Amino acid sequence: MEKQLVVLSGAGMSAESGIKTFRDTDGLWEGHDVMEVASPEGWHKNKELVLDFYNQRRRQLLTVTPNEGHLIIAELQNHFKVHIITQNVDDLHERAGSREVLHLHGELLKVRSEQDENLIQNWRQDLKSTDLNELGHTLRPHIVWFGEMVPELERAIPIVEKADIIIIIGTSLQVYPAASLIDYAKSNAIIYYIDPKPASTSSFSKHIKSISLGASDGMKKIYTELVEQEDSI
Repeated sequence: MEKQLVVLSGAGMSAESGIKTFRDTDGLWEGHDVMEVASPEGWHKNKELVLDFYNQRRRQLLTVTPNEGHLIIAELQNHFKVHIITQNVDDLHERAGSREVLHLHGELLKVRSEQDENLIQNWRQDLKSTDLNELGHTLRPHIVWFGEMVPELERAIPIVEKADIIIIIGTSLQVYPAASLIDYAKSNAIIYYIDPKPASTSSFSKHIKSISLGASDGMKKIYTELVEQEDSI
């Protein structure tokens, strides 16, 4: 039976492609308080500011390409049943060729109706406050903001539960939801944690193998090991 491999990816995964993590050490996001540009309250207070923030990010996303880490993860589909659960709102996993990608925090290249959150559509240009969908509904970025539910989390849990191998990459084990999802892993799951400055794993009941490298170098390091393990079975 094909082994199940799950990748939990975060901002560090896309940083090597030139995507700004946009949260600086002072907690500001490109000069803005997070609640100004990534919360329902900020949206209702100043829609133009929020639209401009995401329009800039969308434009930047269209200028970058997947990095080697993205490509190696896509290549693993030739050896495993691969699912990606990402906190990233970019489409770099998909562009690299990965087929099963679950976006926990929404997608930058999509917008949705303000009147019906289930009405989602692709969107690659700037979003203006005057833009409407076919039903005349106003539109907002398809992003999960602070204070909002993470609807895809319920889909992510059973994926993690079935995983034989888990790769945590570009996201801290101290940050929700990666840390909480690990709790659902099988006791015998093989877990890799790739991070240039990995946090302590001592608080986790499961054995986690830390690799102190960036996304691409970390994936290069474990790719051969993973494939050789699979081929030896």
